[in-house]
Amino acid sequence: MRALAHPLRMRILSLVTDRAMSAAEVARELGDSQPNISYHLRKLADADLVGIVEEVPIRGGIAKRYRHIPPAVAAPRDPGDDHLLASALAAGLGARTARRAPGTETATDAELWVDPQVWRDTVAHVREMSLRLQHAAQPPRTPGTVRVSTTISMFEMDRC
Repeated sequence: MRALAHPLRMRILSLVTDRAMSAAEVARELGDSQPNISYHLRKLADADLVGIVEEVPIRGGIAKRYRHIPPAVAAPRDPGDDHLLASALAAGLGARTARRAPGTETATDAELWVDPQVWRDTVAHVREMSLRLQHAAQPPRTPGTVRVSTTISMFEMDRC
């Protein structure tokens, strides 16, 4: 979870979900330096969040292409991880919100009490929607696509 604490790593992970990209490709897309992106990709690889899926010859060298590797099983989490993840999500959302197209946003923020079945159904729908977006993701700047941002954090709260 600490590997995701840096907002740039969240953006990198988002880019390499459902497509392989090299550090140079990620750097061009994010407007950052290739050495900085390489550093963060190594940190994500050390945390087993990305893996090298291919090596491509380029100008006398080898470009490693990375892709997100979803964990097979959720690992036990450190209690401080929730705060780190929430902070990283908030920072990423703040940065992307500044680049939104006017009139296109949909936002919800709520603390509610609902029937348990309504909650389970809602969680299932959100998971389905997330997978639908991830499976539909195209390489950056593919003609005929729109660039979108999605940040979702839903959880059952304690009864206090």
